Amino acid sequence: MIRISVAIAIAITACSSVSTVRVQPETVHVGPHLRPIAVIHAQVTSAYLLFIPIPGHVDLDHVVNRMLIAAAKTLGADKVVVIQVDITPDDGIWILRKLLGWRSAEASGLAVVVEDEKEPAATPAPAPPAK
Repeated sequence: MIRISVAIAIAITACSSVSTVRVQPETVHVGPHLRPIAVIHAQVTSAYLLFIPIPGHVDLDHVVNRMLIAAAKTLGADKVVVIQVDITPDDGIWILRKLLGWRSAEASGLAVVVEDEKEPAATPAPAPPAK
């Protein structure tokens, strides 16, 4: 019986994950002077039992700034573009989900490196005419 209780406790605890996949710059277009390096997806889920949250930092600030952008910086990216976020609402009818349920937040984006604008190659000055 104790083993079942421990398994249930582990199953309902908060969990988070960050997934990344490298991309080839020639296969993804993001705009001028940006070179894509990876797609990143961050997710966190927290369980609720009788309106008591099991800690999990289910908020957009944590998922975007501490997970998504931190993972991008670790990969060597300068910034993250095309960010998409989703979070389970915390008010309205969704409040009933806190009775026995969960809440989740996720964010995904494209990690890019900013490249300097390449200056056009200088053309050599014409040689002076021979005398």
